[in-house]
Amino acid sequence: MFPAASVSGWYFSHPQSRYFGISRIDEDQLQDYAQRKSMPLEVCRKWLSPS
Repeated sequence: MFPAASVSGWYFSHPQSRYFGISRIDEDQLQDYAQRKSMPLEVCRKWLSPS
């Protein structure tokens, strides 16, 4: 590929496809994520703040 940073892929769709939104991350989900990643809670909170 040219340029080397190009991205390509096959995209498939179906007329009956449905998509869903992601709601806000709750405190218990944030704590679980931080524990699983072995990261400080405040760092995870900062990284996930847009969500």
